[in-house]
Amino acid sequence: MLFQSGPLRAHELVEHDVHRLQRFFDASPGYFHIVSGASAPSTEAREEFDSLPPPDWPQGRKWMLGFDSGDELAGMATLIADLFATGVWHVGLFMVAESRFGQGGPLYRDMEAWMQARGARWLRLGVVAGNDRAERFWRREGYVEVRRREGFKVGAQVNQLIVMAKPLAGETLAEYAALVARDRPESP
Repeated sequence: MLFQSGPLRAHELVEHDVHRLQRFFDASPGYFHIVSGASAPSTEAREEFDSLPPPDWPQGRKWMLGFDSGDELAGMATLIADLFATGVWHVGLFMVAESRFGQGGPLYRDMEAWMQARGARWLRLGVVAGNDRAERFWRREGYVEVRRREGFKVGAQVNQLIVMAKPLAGETLAEYAALVARDRPESP
């Protein structure tokens, strides 16, 4: 167990959890309909396990977290430590089961504390424009928009991506922008 969040235990997902993660994705189709226009494909969990940022992007360890209090997952997260610069952690995906909508805040905050204890000084993520629930959630959690990217393809759907960041421990967005040129509004 990595950390406890109320009744949920956070642990690292490993290879034998692929089928369990796919069942979670299949039971939570709303996110996939918003970002790709369709249900999660039967290969989604495998792809989530295997996907990495481009090899020319500086990056640290990838973490796949599962949250549960029993056999089935109540949530999951994909994190990349030290993406682009030391101390910049990327939240690739954070999902809670649709039956737990509205309850993700405490779980996220416990995960954020866990990341910070492991060296995170800034957090970054991307939200598909039009995923209003996600946009509201991340703004409530203290993230601010730093730029938008066009042409973000998920499945057959092409989206606009809102790149958001959150400084931790007194760090500033100006310091973040100095480290991560890709997230500056003027960068290509």
